[in-house]
Amino acid sequence: MPEYKYQAQDSKGKIVKGKAEAYDEADLQKRFHDSGLLLLEAKPVKKQMALKPLKKPKLADFCRQLGTLIKAGVSLVKALEILANDESISDYERQLYLRLRDRIVQGVSLSTVMEELEPAFPPLLIFMLKAAETSGTLDTTCLRLADQYTSEAQLEQTAKNSLTYPKILSVLIVIVVAILFGYVLPQFEEMFSTMPSLPLPTRILMAISDFVAHKWYVLLIVVVLAIIFGKMIVKIPVVKYNIDHIKVMSKWGKLTKVIYSARFARTMSSLYSSGIPIHSCIEISKGTIGNTYIEDQFKEVERKVAGGMPLSAALQDVNGFVAKLSSTIKVGEETGALGSMLESVADDLDFYARQALLKLTSYIEPVMIVIMAATVGFIMIAVIQPIYQSYQTIGAGS
Repeated sequence: MPEYKYQAQDSKGKIVKGKAEAYDEADLQKRFHDSGLLLLEAKPVKKQMALKPLKKPKLADFCRQLGTLIKAGVSLVKALEILANDESISDYERQLYLRLRDRIVQGVSLSTVMEELEPAFPPLLIFMLKAAETSGTLDTTCLRLADQYTSEAQLEQTAKNSLTYPKILSVLIVIVVAILFGYVLPQFEEMFSTMPSLPLPTRILMAISDFVAHKWYVLLIVVVLAIIFGKMIVKIPVVKYNIDHIKVMSKWGKLTKVIYSARFARTMSSLYSSGIPIHSCIEISKGTIGNTYIEDQFKEVERKVAGGMPLSAALQDVNGFVAKLSSTIKVGEETGALGSMLESVADDLDFYARQALLKLTSYIEPVMIVIMAATVGFIMIAVIQPIYQSYQTIGAGS
């Protein structure tokens, strides 16, 4: 419910100032009239809200519920009120939906309000809803967007789930190594100090153990600083561009190309099917790829399409997409079913990406186990080797 800053006058002519909540100015006027006050002035109070992008699962829920309610004949204002009163959403989402409702009551379109609330809502959603408002297909567009955001969220969740086990193994490796270096190996220090000489692996191991046991805080500070500066460095445009280039050219480039191609195809399908001009579709879709190296190549793609070249031909030279994307788009252009062909290839690429992620995980898990075994094995060899040499020396002496 919006808040108003008001000035009112009571029956004795005294001016009263303050703040009050009401659905709109007419509702506020009625409340004051019922209280025996005359409302002189009312201004809506703009509450400051730190805007942040909604995550894809939240966007999917928002679009699905909004589309379902509108399809059932519920007005847009009432639908937003229902969404805002949902107990399962966060306070931030509730404030967003109420802000949407308040501005729509004032006569502003839904897409325009979303633009005002940037970056809470992505450009894809805004452009799609703007086209839907013109064509009168707000309900079907919202449901289509819900399916798209759901599919993208599922793919991202699959990627996260695929890396869960490797992350657990990584943590276990760190814990085991920390215990060995910080507690177990120092127990052998006194025994090793009586030996005339130690093998190189043992000397290296004991030096690391001594550092971890006595100067662990230095190691902790170095790790924290490395993480902080690492996050800062990767945000530098030149560095990010080169990292994105490596993602495409590396050994795992085939998988990343599939993911990038699927993102572009699904966004293009949604936009094109909504009747948005092709040049706007390309401009919005390139921003959803998530790779600056590929996005930079779209300057040439946009130039070629503006010059009359088919989209399929313009995408052939883009380094970062699978060849299947351009060939499928070509079929869609020839048959006049570009929207459906884009949706079909996006579904195929999403399925392939999920299978590839699972396959990648099956490779990572044994690698992590081998690393763990090699680390523990090196420590055991470095500890046992000098003891074995001492027994040999004693045996030779006797």
